Amino acid sequence: MKILFIGTVEFSYRALKKLVELNADIVGVCTKDKSNFNSDFAYLTPICNKNKIPLKYIDDINSIENINWIKSLNPDVIFCFGWSSLIKKELLNLTKLGIVGYHPALLPENRGRHPIIWALALGLKKSASTFFFMEEGADDGDILSQKEFEILYEDDAKSLYEKVTDIALNQIEEFLPKLQNNNFKRIKQNHNLANTWRKRGKSDGKIDFRMSSNAIYNLVRALTKPYIGAHIEYKNKDIIVWKVEEIEFNKNNIEFGKILEINGNTIIVKTYDKAIKIIEHEFKELPKVGEYL
Repeated sequence: MKILFIGTVEFSYRALKKLVELNADIVGVCTKDKSNFNSDFAYLTPICNKNKIPLKYIDDINSIENINWIKSLNPDVIFCFGWSSLIKKELLNLTKLGIVGYHPALLPENRGRHPIIWALALGLKKSASTFFFMEEGADDGDILSQKEFEILYEDDAKSLYEKVTDIALNQIEEFLPKLQNNNFKRIKQNHNLANTWRKRGKSDGKIDFRMSSNAIYNLVRALTKPYIGAHIEYKNKDIIVWKVEEIEFNKNNIEFGKILEINGNTIIVKTYDKAIKIIEHEFKELPKVGEYL
């Protein structure tokens, strides 16, 4: 089974490396040589060079030039793991098995953008690692493999990214021989259960101390590395916050946003319901106790 691989992020790198270890027949890789869009961008060239896999840097995956290059490799299936732009009908229908995509969510729920970020920001307790056959809609094709997992209170973007990746690599090892032997199952999604998450904007990363402590905690852990970080607006500047902790604070006559305490580099701020301890941040000059954020 000849595989054409498309991807450009850290998960793509790990998945491609796994396929090489499984001796998969990878006939070509489409990727980018740089990206200002993907904060978890990964460079796939070293794997391709080491294993003599044909490589093409692309911007528009749907261009005639790129489709002709893919056609020339005559793949049986396309794996698209970590690619942000839409794939159009001609490429979707190019191979006999189609395109296997990946979405770290419990499909048919939570289709769309930023599934790891939104799952953490919304405080979900579980999600899933899902491989599916891509169609023209967003994440709505038949499911090839799906494994549920817990989202722990201690999880953040980095730990969840690693958890999901480890689960996904095991799934690849399970379903690859099934695809090769043509004995896999396709599970149709129940579209009545579906919702679609929107693209995240800058304002979605703003910490507003009118929020509850738990909501702030969830937002910060959702956007921490490898992503861009949540932020506080302070003196007309955006201050990145990487890590916080929920703090009990029972006085209900203190306004939200007031700085209660500064201890070393940590800052405790009143929230709507309790308080939050800002542990890792990018304040160059610390604010003062009694100030408002």
